[in-house]
Amino acid sequence: MTQAPDFVIVGSGAAGGVIAKELAVAGFRVVVLEQGPHLTATDFHHDELATVYRYALTNDPRFSPTTFRRTDAEVAGPGGWLQYARLVGGGTAHFTANYWRFHEIDFNERSKIGAISGTAFGDWPITYDELEPYYTKVEWDIGVSGQAGVSPFDPPRSKPYPMPPLPVKSSGVLFERGAKRLGWHPFPAPMAIASQPYQGRNSCQHCGFCEFFGCEFGAKSSTLFTVIPRAQATGRCEIRSGCYVFRIDVDRRGRTTGVTYYDAHKRERRQRAKAVILCCNGAETPRLLLLSASSRFPDGLANSSGLVGKHLMFTGWALTSGVFEQPLNEFKSVLVTRVLQDFYETDPARGFYGGGGLDARLDFPPIGFALSGLPPDVPRWGAEYQRTLRHYFTRTMNVACHSTSLPLASNNITLDPTVKDAWGLPALRVTYRDHPDDLSMMRWLQARGLELLQAAGAQRTWSYPVTEQSGSNHLLGTCRMGTDAAASVVDRSHRTHDVPNLFICDGSSFVTSGRGQPTCTIQALAYRAAERIAQRARAGEIPSGA
Repeated sequence: MTQAPDFVIVGSGAAGGVIAKELAVAGFRVVVLEQGPHLTATDFHHDELATVYRYALTNDPRFSPTTFRRTDAEVAGPGGWLQYARLVGGGTAHFTANYWRFHEIDFNERSKIGAISGTAFGDWPITYDELEPYYTKVEWDIGVSGQAGVSPFDPPRSKPYPMPPLPVKSSGVLFERGAKRLGWHPFPAPMAIASQPYQGRNSCQHCGFCEFFGCEFGAKSSTLFTVIPRAQATGRCEIRSGCYVFRIDVDRRGRTTGVTYYDAHKRERRQRAKAVILCCNGAETPRLLLLSASSRFPDGLANSSGLVGKHLMFTGWALTSGVFEQPLNEFKSVLVTRVLQDFYETDPARGFYGGGGLDARLDFPPIGFALSGLPPDVPRWGAEYQRTLRHYFTRTMNVACHSTSLPLASNNITLDPTVKDAWGLPALRVTYRDHPDDLSMMRWLQARGLELLQAAGAQRTWSYPVTEQSGSNHLLGTCRMGTDAAASVVDRSHRTHDVPNLFICDGSSFVTSGRGQPTCTIQALAYRAAERIAQRARAGEIPSGA
């Protein structure tokens, strides 16, 4: 585009792809800048070593290091991990595709149960009812498989899922058996994977390589295969890959005029735009705002509240395992086919805050299982290891436990004062310590996972120790939404309080963490944000910086 576009969007993942499509279809000119390459379905493969261990689709710590510490009093050092995608489609290209809506309680829990001392636990400035039409829109626009109305805990919905659930796997059958024996309520997992041909895309071919991998059949409902091609088809959206944005430019009026980035050859480039929309993720979005500090914005752009980068939430996670008499062959098909949410809400009888859900899966691809999937007392070398691996790989399933994280100002993203990335820019510095209630909730759910496996008939069960987390692929809360400019970074329409033509929509906008599956809500927020941004642009309510 020779003229400055109406919008430049940084990031092409869950939110960026949606907003690009919505704005381009609405008639606006859009440029999307993405750090990684623009791959196609034929570029994806099942090479676990290259994809998982050599970071083919995600941030590579050799080029983008992260430092870590538990508290501000410590000097951060190597360690910790933040996983996020670097390719067109972002995390939607390689995610598991678990696709839960948030429930009504996620948006107003503070009003229901009260304050939690030492935290920034609060209500969202929007309600579930306000977001429900956008949940429905994303489910139908990208294609989600599921079955509405079968869980007694399901939040209200205006339409069913557009596709039936995916076929149940062995783990789902056993999960359902164990849960029902315990009086719980399992149901077919909502998945952003096509169970039948949908809008010109293939249905799932059950190859077994969903989590961590791109889909060579195009059945995973990634923005790469869904909304981004529609955005490009308008002729008004350019997807520009290999672009490492490192500064948001502002003029003397405090308006953004575009962004500056390094291209694939590390040459500095500038993209002017009338407005900028950040859709990086909950780590890179605050990093970019902090990197954009200037004499006018000495603490970072859009940071008059001092909250950019603060209230980082990972969501809770725990895992249990069980081995069964007969082969389950869980290496086939999608990762998850059954879920339960009986423990979604906080129960004061537990003695701590939190809630969550369980799902049935095998959480390890082959190499990962060989390295980490066996019980802790099994030798890791030799004939017994080989025998156990051969027997257990086809007979093991996991129950994964997904739970809440409380927002703490002490958990944050900042710029490391000494460590640099491959472009010479300050590295991400992560400060994180789980709230005691979060750890208690993880352990409590893990105990329920073991109960379920035993009720399902597992011959042996084991679990992985719940310890303080040092990383996640769910990066939430670091540019929180709110109506008070002193206590939030963006307003309820995702416009930053400080810069009238700068918007943020990704996991960083979250006020609370939900129960471990944020992508559906990120995308629903993106549809809502795009609608409001378009309305404001048509009304002349977004002052241009370009």
